[in-house]
Amino acid sequence: MSLLLVSEIVYIIILLLVCFRVIFDTQNTTKTLAYLLLVIFVPIAGIIFYFSFGVNYRIRKIYDKKLLTNTQLQNNLETELIKYSKGVLKEGDETIQESTKLVNLILKENFSPLTNNNDVKLLINGESKFPVVIECLKNANKHIHIEYYIFEDDNIGNQIIEILIDKAKAGLKVRFIYDDFGSRSIRNKQVKRLKEAGVEIFPFYKIKLIAFANRINYRNHRKIIVIDGHTSFVGGINVSDKYINSESNKNELYWRDTHLKIYGPATWYLQYLFLCDWNFCAKDNVELNNQLFPQVKTFQSNQDKHVQITASGPDSDVPTILFALLQAINLAEKEVLITTPYFIPSNSIKDAILISAKSGVKVKLIIPGVSDSKLVNAAASSYYSPLLESGVEIYRYNKGFVHAKTMVIDNEIAIVGTANMDVRSFDLNFEVNAVVYDEDTANQLRAAFYNDILDSTKIDLKVWNSRSLFQKFLEKLARLFSPML
Repeated sequence: MSLLLVSEIVYIIILLLVCFRVIFDTQNTTKTLAYLLLVIFVPIAGIIFYFSFGVNYRIRKIYDKKLLTNTQLQNNLETELIKYSKGVLKEGDETIQESTKLVNLILKENFSPLTNNNDVKLLINGESKFPVVIECLKNANKHIHIEYYIFEDDNIGNQIIEILIDKAKAGLKVRFIYDDFGSRSIRNKQVKRLKEAGVEIFPFYKIKLIAFANRINYRNHRKIIVIDGHTSFVGGINVSDKYINSESNKNELYWRDTHLKIYGPATWYLQYLFLCDWNFCAKDNVELNNQLFPQVKTFQSNQDKHVQITASGPDSDVPTILFALLQAINLAEKEVLITTPYFIPSNSIKDAILISAKSGVKVKLIIPGVSDSKLVNAAASSYYSPLLESGVEIYRYNKGFVHAKTMVIDNEIAIVGTANMDVRSFDLNFEVNAVVYDEDTANQLRAAFYNDILDSTKIDLKVWNSRSLFQKFLEKLARLFSPML
C-alpha cells in the first residue's frame, strides 16, 4: 500500500472524527452546518480553524470560575439572595411588578438579586465617564477592583494607572484584571510598573503561542470597576483616549458610547463577578468580608432605584444575557429602542424583534453608519430587509462610530452593558449588562437615543431593496461567516 493511499485513509478517518465532534459538540444548527462545510471543503485548514474557533467551551466547562469552594456555603448564599430578591420584588412598584418574568429569569440563571436603594448615573461618552471614574478612584479608601477588555497605554490609561499606583502604595488592596489580547499595549512596561507598586494584576486568560487562536476567540469583554464594595461602573466604554471627544483629543472619529455609575447593593453582583474572574485568573481564593460586600443598612441612597446585573460567558450553563434580552423584548407593549455597534442577531433575537414589530410595538434600531469592520457590516446588512418590511425603523449613525450597547423598553426598563447584539457576545465572550427598572433612567436613555437619531439617517425600505444584486450577494456571502465573526 502506497504512502499516499495510507495518508488519504488517515485523513478521511480524522475528517470523520472531526465531523462527529462538530455534530456532537455544536448546539446551533447554523453553526454546525457552517463548520461541517468548512472542514469538508477546506482540507486541513478547515479542521485547524474549527479547533481554533469552533470548540464549544460552554459544554466542555473549560472555565471553572467560582467564588466559593464550599458547596454548602454557596447554597446558603444563593438561598439568602433569592429570599432578599423576592422581598424586594414583593415591595416593588408597578414597573417591577410588570417585569416579574425578567427579574425571575435573571435570578434563576445568574442568582443575581433584584436590588433596591441604588443611585444610578447615566454617563454619555468618555468625556462624561472618566472625570467621574477618576474622582471615585481618588476617593477610594479600602479597595479598588478593575477589569477591562481594552486598557490602553495612553493619556487616560496612564492617569488611571498613576492613581492605582498611589492607592496601592497607600495600603489599599488594588486588584486589576486585563484581557491579554485587548489590553496588549500595557502587557510589558505598565504591568511591570503596577506590580512593582504593589498592584495585584493578572491577564484574564494569558495568550500563549500554541493556543493563540482559541484564546483570542474567548475574550473577557467586561468593563467593571468596583470601589470599596459600594460604588461600581459598567458599560461599553473601555479605557482609551479614543472614547473621549474633546478639542484637546485629536481623534478623527467621534466616539459615541454609554456607561453607568452605580452606588448601592447592585454593586454586590459586579463585585461577585470580579472576584469569580479573579479567583480564576489569579488562582486565588479571596476571603469574603463586609468590606467586599457591605451590609444593606450601610448604603445611603438618594434615588432608591431597582437594579439587577446579568452576565454570561463560556462558563455559563445557558446564554443568560441572550435570554434576558429576549424576555425584555417580549415584555414590551409600546416601544423597543436598541443601540448596538454589531448587529448579527441569533434567530431568536431576530424573531423576537419581528414579532414585536408585527404586534404593533414601535421598534427602532441604531447601528453604525461607519463601522470598524466591513465584513461585520456586510453581514449585518443582510438582516435588515425582513426587519424593515415588518415595520422596524433602522437608523445609521453618521456623526461617528456608535459603540453603545443599550436597550430601552416602554420608558420603564433601561439596559446598559458590554454585550453587542451578536452571536459572539451571546456565545463566546464574557459579558455583563445592568438592567435598571426605573422610569427616570429609562427616559434619560430614551432621550439619548432620540438625540442620536438626529445624527442618523433612516434606512428607506424602497431604496434599500433597490441595492444591486451583486451587493446583496456579497452581504449574503458575508452572512455565511456570521457564526464565526
